[in-house]
Amino acid sequence: MGRGIVALTLLACLWPLSASAGSVRQVPHGMEVTTDAGEKVRVLAYADGTFRVTVADDPSAAPQSLMVVHEADGEPEFRDDAKTASLTMPQARAQVGLSDGRLTVYNAAGEPLLDEYAPARMLTPVTVEGQPWLATRVQFNRGTDEGLYGLGQHQNRQMNYNGEDVELAQHNMAIAVPYLLSTRGYGILWDNASITRVGDPEPYELLKANWKADYFLGERLALSRPEPLIDYQYIRDQARWPEEAKAATVAATTGQNTQGNATQPQRVVWTGSFTPQASGTHKFRLYSSSYAKVFVDDREVLSRWRQNWNPWYHNFELDLEAGKPVNLRVEWEPNQGYIALFHADPLPPEDRHSVSFASEAGKAIDYYVVSGASMDGLVAGYRRLTGKAPMMPRWAYGFWQSRQRYETQDLLLGVLRQYREAKIPIDAIVQDWFYWPEDQWGSHTFDPKRFPDPAALVEQVHDLDARIMISVWPKFYPDTANGKELAARNFLYQRPLEAGQKDWVGPGYLNTFYDPYTPEARAIYFRQMREALVDKGFDAWWMDATEPDWHSNLSVEERAFQMTSPATGTPGAAIFNSYPLPHAEGVAEGLRAAQPDRRPFILTRSGFGGIQRASAALWSGDVAARWDDLRDQVSAGANLSISGIPNWTHDIGGFALEERFSKEQPEALPEWRELYLRWFQFGAFSPLFRSHGEYPFRETPIIAKDDPAMLEGLTYYHRLRYRLLPYIYTLAAGTWFEDGTIMRPLVMSFPGDRRAWNVDDEYLFGPALLVAPVSEFTARERKVYLPAGAGWFEAESGRRLEGGQEVTASAPRERMPLFVKAGSIVPTGRDVQSTGEEPQGPLTIHVFPGADGSFSLYEDQGEDMGYSRGEFARIPLVWNDAARTLTIGARVGRFPGMAATRRVGVVVHGDGRVGAVFAREPSRWVEYDGTATELEF
Repeated sequence: MGRGIVALTLLACLWPLSASAGSVRQVPHGMEVTTDAGEKVRVLAYADGTFRVTVADDPSAAPQSLMVVHEADGEPEFRDDAKTASLTMPQARAQVGLSDGRLTVYNAAGEPLLDEYAPARMLTPVTVEGQPWLATRVQFNRGTDEGLYGLGQHQNRQMNYNGEDVELAQHNMAIAVPYLLSTRGYGILWDNASITRVGDPEPYELLKANWKADYFLGERLALSRPEPLIDYQYIRDQARWPEEAKAATVAATTGQNTQGNATQPQRVVWTGSFTPQASGTHKFRLYSSSYAKVFVDDREVLSRWRQNWNPWYHNFELDLEAGKPVNLRVEWEPNQGYIALFHADPLPPEDRHSVSFASEAGKAIDYYVVSGASMDGLVAGYRRLTGKAPMMPRWAYGFWQSRQRYETQDLLLGVLRQYREAKIPIDAIVQDWFYWPEDQWGSHTFDPKRFPDPAALVEQVHDLDARIMISVWPKFYPDTANGKELAARNFLYQRPLEAGQKDWVGPGYLNTFYDPYTPEARAIYFRQMREALVDKGFDAWWMDATEPDWHSNLSVEERAFQMTSPATGTPGAAIFNSYPLPHAEGVAEGLRAAQPDRRPFILTRSGFGGIQRASAALWSGDVAARWDDLRDQVSAGANLSISGIPNWTHDIGGFALEERFSKEQPEALPEWRELYLRWFQFGAFSPLFRSHGEYPFRETPIIAKDDPAMLEGLTYYHRLRYRLLPYIYTLAAGTWFEDGTIMRPLVMSFPGDRRAWNVDDEYLFGPALLVAPVSEFTARERKVYLPAGAGWFEAESGRRLEGGQEVTASAPRERMPLFVKAGSIVPTGRDVQSTGEEPQGPLTIHVFPGADGSFSLYEDQGEDMGYSRGEFARIPLVWNDAARTLTIGARVGRFPGMAATRRVGVVVHGDGRVGAVFAREPSRWVEYDGTATELEF
């Protein structure tokens, strides 16, 4: 380090600093380079080998991060020469070019992880609501073949993002977490809360294709006219409907569940010819609701349905040749819906396959480069920067039942009693929105006619050995007492009120959200919540619409304008993605203060980097009940999980249904039941197991009442989930103790198997289980890729298969393909009705030979904060494959209520027996008193 300082001093004496000569100086924990152009590139080191990189005229002026809570603490070795300066930590080295500020990061072996393309770096002044901001961009690793993952939740069936475009913009179904992980061994946390594009830095444009638009009312062609674009994307665009076609669309004004005055079915058909100007892969996005189809040269390339108040993007690609036209046709049934078609030309191959971030508004380029020897190490590095993921209560990993919505407390209690009477396991039930009087959203009070005694409701749920979660929104009617209190302190957004926007309740009410960007506002919000709800004993908190989504189908520009922070004056465009983080943190901090020895549980629809530290789980929003949407959940949940947020769930069955399902048309009933059953199978192997949605009702005893085979299938997965709780709860503990990930894309465990990188319809549930959901109607088998480097046991048959191959797995309607990796140890419990029933009961240890294996079974009290004080126990389990011995090691630790002795049975699979592996009874039993014992097989 001393030589570097001396060299810098000599250079300064020999060559005076000027705009034509880059320079470097040391700063605490790092260095700051001034480039030939006068840009300053500051690099700070962390003890774990992470580097923070800030590019600005004055890097110290970069704003305080909302995501990152850990300050630089590394003591790097500093070196510089005439061309570069570098910081070296044991894990990685960061090098910056003095002339152009080009960043290169190397791992400990000297291999390049990240190589910046300096000409793409951008700091462009922009004005946002009269304030000076910067549009920013960086690009790395041009022409790369690495695998790229993370970025939160995006429901476009994208697994490996290399070659893909992702827009980070909060939405009902899209969660923006700006953390990207690479198979090269690095992650990038991009510290910017504005809308950010990863991949193509430019927004897609509306497709111009010389469209001919035919508008039909019933079977009658009402109008035919040329149109330059397909663009009815937002509420504001509905005014462009032609008068001749307005009969079926005039009521599409609120963007919510408004019923129109139309009586005629109608459709629109656009036909056009598109001549590409460049050869290559052209990318398209259809933004749509209702029924929409896209055809290319009469070949269907897209067919989707979405509920009309929640349209979203659907991606497709076409390989096209420059100058060669293609014929396009878009068929749409508006039904008061929304549509727009977007397109992007091909990027040059070296840019298409690169790592690029571009944001609309910031004060600097600011990002963190995390190095790690594995994907798990990259997740750990992210959590070191943004905060640990606290443990959830054990009951959270049981089954959750919800409905949109339980209208009375008697109805909710009746559903819970149905489960208990049917002896179907359940742990939590949910009271969704609108328990308050109609005109009092935000009051957090109960309508006394429907909920006469909320405290008694909670007590009765607890008496049934269950927990209750309640919906609580950041939304307020301005004339409620809570809304008035917040508005008096300038903590209530006024622009939605000034716009006159009304919601979909009753006659429609003016509404807005609170501003969570100051500690005082968050404290008032939680105090209001505590006085009305927390003190009544509710167990968990469903924080809905946290994008914030105060009015569906506003344009992005209108949403950004309306969410400008009243308290801080920060433009909404600059903080667009961050709202859910301070909101969840405020509630979590309040709960920890009010209930200091109780684990909080928050379920929030949206998230941002760091949301895991707020004891928050996320879910995938108001997804549609269709097979495509079921499949899209797999890559969405896997990428959110690898982004560092371990607790994720989805509405089993899909939230919103087509009329053929919601009206229970007899011809559609078999498909609806099969869709729900397949989704339920997937849900049983999701981090959180939760059923929710609109009518028809989803409760197991109700949905399967006339279908004994369906009831058996659903009940099977209820019980299998509960038998696997010792395994699942250990995975849950691992998210805190080892920074673990429950739902794992295949690449996490098999980074050397390049075929596994792109698998978007399978995942690992912990280290042992490979899950392959079925997402096609009437499918009774499916192709499953078994990753190379391991053997696999088919869970339903017990047969052993080698990895590195695709197999055809049996998939009867009532069962989903499930495989167990050879070398795994999976502890299970007995059949119980809740997680609170015999948590210290007998254990069965399932051993899957073929490789050495180990598992450290975790147990604790289940609900208190004792785990953070060291009040837990571990039972180490080790399988020696060559010796065929299982060692049940000496128990380590203890906790209140721990059983002194346990009955432990062992099943060693692979002996040729046929049948479901987790249904097998132990061949050996031992009485375990905490001392080590070795068993031979």
